[in-house]
Parts: sequence; structure tokens; C-alpha cells
Amino acid sequence: MTTRKKEEISRRIREGTWVHVTGSRKNICQTEFFPLVSDLLASEPVQALGEYRHHIRTTRYQHCLNVAYYNYRVCRLLRLDAASAARAGLLHDLYHYETSGFSRRQPSLKHSHYHPMAALEAAEKLVSMNERERDIIEKHMWPVTHPRPKFAESYVITFVDKYCAMLEFLLPQPDIFRQRPHR
Repeated sequence: MTTRKKEEISRRIREGTWVHVTGSRKNICQTEFFPLVSDLLASEPVQALGEYRHHIRTTRYQHCLNVAYYNYRVCRLLRLDAASAARAGLLHDLYHYETSGFSRRQPSLKHSHYHPMAALEAAEKLVSMNERERDIIEKHMWPVTHPRPKFAESYVITFVDKYCAMLEFLLPQPDIFRQRPHR
């Protein structure tokens, strides 16, 4: 992602002029969700996720934004900790490497087992988190990974993550996310 593109995204986030999630026409800058994650969205590590392809047809940035928003909505509906669900949802795939060659580089380690811990480590460097947020990030791949989640919000993200992956694969994407990342 070019510096100019990053600056444009940052400006849009600050001004609240445009941020969307896949499957929704809402400008999420105008929702109660946005203030919970705006500091994270404007951060360099989160914006850098826009450089990585994710689930074939989108970027990791867009995927994390989608998961954060829908995780927030479901947890709010269920009267759970929606704020922690939103923040952890945005950080659940916060790792900066291409997944395509991971198995060849690390034959004894599966990406599905490794990346939750890599994301948690990166998230802890970025922001202080509560126990619930850490559990959501660490356990978002359950039941592929063990042990079992401690919190209801951690179970919710396991389903929301799969739902968002299906949306991202099946729905048409805006042009800004169709461009092949330069990495």
C-alpha cells in the first residue's frame, strides 16, 4: 500500500467520511461502533493489513474490519461485552506476513495454529487489553486450536470469522480492495 493511499484512508477515518463493511451499505463512521475502534483503525499496524491479501478476494484490513463490526453487532444483540468484541475482532488477524508460503517455511507448524498467537503478540504491543480481548484473539480459531474459549464473546468470534470469510468470498468487492497487494 502506498503512502498516499495510507494517508487517504487515515484522512477518511479521521473525518468519518467513509468506512464500510462487506455486506452492509452503512457508513460505519456514523454508528456507535466507530468510536470504539477508531484509534485502532488509524494506527499504522492495522492500516498495514491493507497490504495483505486475505480470503482470496479481500485484504486482511477489510476482513478484520468486517469481523470487528459483525462481532460487535452480535455481541451487542446478545448483551455481551460488545466493546471488547469489537476491539479484539479488529485485532484478531493482526500479523504481517503472507500466509501462502507459511507451511513451506514452517513445515512443523500450521498457520491456523500459529497466527492467533502472532496476532495476540502484535496486539499487545499496540494497545493494552483486558483478559476478554486477549482470549477472543487467542481462541478465535477454536476448535482448530485448543484450549476452549473462556468467554462467550470468544465463541461468537469463531462463528463471525467464518461468516465474514464467506461474505468476502461470495460478495463483489469495491475496487479499492480488488487491487493486488504489493508484497
